[in-house]
Amino acid sequence: DQEWGIDHAPNIDINSVNQISVIKGSGVLQYGGDAVGGVIILKPNRNIKSDTLFGKTIIGGQTNGRGYNITSSLNKYYSTGWFANFQASYKRNGDFKSPDYNLTNTGLESKSAAVRFGKNKFESGYELYYSYLDNEIGILRTSHIGNLFDFRRAINSSQPIVIEDFNNSINVPKQDIKHHLIKANYYKRFENFGKINLQYDYQNNRRKEFDVRIGDRRNIPAVDLTLQTHTILADVSLDSNLEQRVNFGILGRYQDNFANPDTGVRRLIPDYDKYDFGIYTTSEWQINDNLTIDAGIRYDFNRIDAKKFYLKSRWEENGYDEIFSDIIIDEFPTQFLTNPKFDYHNISASFGGKYTIDEHSQMILNYSLASRPPNASELFSDGLHHALARIEIGDIRFNKEIANRIASSYSYNNSRFNLLVEVFYNRIKDYIYLRPFEDNLDNRGAFGLWLYKQTNAELFGIDTNVTFEITKNFEWQNKSSLIKGYDIKTDLPLINIPAFNSVNQIMYKNEDWLNFSASLKSELFFEQKEFPNFNYEVLDQFTGERFEIDISSPPQGFHLIHFYSELTLKMNKRTSLNIGLGVNNVFNTSYRNYLNSLRYFADELGRNIILQLKLNY
Repeated sequence: DQEWGIDHAPNIDINSVNQISVIKGSGVLQYGGDAVGGVIILKPNRNIKSDTLFGKTIIGGQTNGRGYNITSSLNKYYSTGWFANFQASYKRNGDFKSPDYNLTNTGLESKSAAVRFGKNKFESGYELYYSYLDNEIGILRTSHIGNLFDFRRAINSSQPIVIEDFNNSINVPKQDIKHHLIKANYYKRFENFGKINLQYDYQNNRRKEFDVRIGDRRNIPAVDLTLQTHTILADVSLDSNLEQRVNFGILGRYQDNFANPDTGVRRLIPDYDKYDFGIYTTSEWQINDNLTIDAGIRYDFNRIDAKKFYLKSRWEENGYDEIFSDIIIDEFPTQFLTNPKFDYHNISASFGGKYTIDEHSQMILNYSLASRPPNASELFSDGLHHALARIEIGDIRFNKEIANRIASSYSYNNSRFNLLVEVFYNRIKDYIYLRPFEDNLDNRGAFGLWLYKQTNAELFGIDTNVTFEITKNFEWQNKSSLIKGYDIKTDLPLINIPAFNSVNQIMYKNEDWLNFSASLKSELFFEQKEFPNFNYEVLDQFTGERFEIDISSPPQGFHLIHFYSELTLKMNKRTSLNIGLGVNNVFNTSYRNYLNSLRYFADELGRNIILQLKLNY
């Protein structure tokens, strides 16, 4: 996927997904060796082996942002195994609102479509899939400021510098993002052997970011990146022996990133070619009725071949002239053109077991080794990242991350009570993170300067999930999470580690009355007390006074209440209408989230009333 920075989510419309699951343990190795925390799998509707045609249409509206959305899908299945699915979505909203003011220029327009067809039988099958996503996203206007004094005032103020009346248009600064994904998959089962799966996919991701510019360049993006990715996968599953299952596979991938030079701005990410090759094997043994053991190992080779301009002043400041003089391929009055080429050899492994204590409880213990090479943004970032309103600088001296992780979980389940407790410890050599350093003033405004750094780190934590059926109709659920992270070299806390949080939810269900349900959810987020102090001082050139930029202190903790209810009306034997009503942030609480990089400029969203109509047919 994209390696353009930490703020980019997967290029997929959530409406095209039917199931979301998290994989940990040796199963992760099938998808990559760099998944330090696990892998998220998104799956479409499961195939149905019968002659049927069904679909759904969802229409929704919300008060915050005065937004609306519509999505529709149609699914056709045949008993012979043939199937076809189509889905399309559209979403639009204007400026969002915090409890006390409008969040100027935060509108969104999103268009997407996906089509999937093929033949699915037990012995063999194939599938073709295409998806398209087009997002135009406004970037909070107040995050683009003019000088260091405004930046300090933004941090210290309870209100943004720029507050305008509600506007439904999307103005600069903004992002324009387009994603195309084409996938072809084929599988074949062999008796007394197993299953072979082959897949090819192609992605085309384009991102434009428009700055506040004047003159002839006002309609030219300041960032214009196109990433094309070709991937070939082959997997074999030997599952004829139920007591021992073996999987192995191979991956080949090529990426071409093109940074359009016609922006007139230093390119945030340079041109590069990236080559990946991976091979893995995993196995699972059923030792007895109570104990299952799993293990796996994976090797990955990664090569990145880039073309990048460096300012001579920055080249020397970083000490690159002493280490990388051999990668300079051309020289200009103020810049070097370089051709950095890096190869990474990565070994990843996993070993664990699942022990069933009795009919209600089981334990899982797992050790994993993960190797992650630095990505393009960590190596080469060099410019203004508009979405986060900061200048980011990478470092080509980075080594790969090596993570050793031990995790254990205990689960207990009976007819009324479910408990899941997970604990983990992760020690990471050459952990890569992004930290503020100083401020930078240029002709596009004052933006924080953030540097990618590398250190040794440790992270550990505990997650709990409890569900209790109070009565036939009432249920209570709690999810709590505690994570700690420390820089081993400096003995300081890691930046951007979430504080303890606990979510409680009480739910009422009555299937006999229009399948009615209602829930009240409480989200409690504590204030993060452990954080590194990266504050810095700035000189006022007019008065000679020095003042501090408090860029490190986390915001206060907060408590939010949400409400949701729904019921279903049967219109006929094949058609039903589901009506849902939700209220997020019921009490219109003002708060800021430590993990939101725009927290320096504005509060989070205020109350939002959402109405959704879902027609199943």
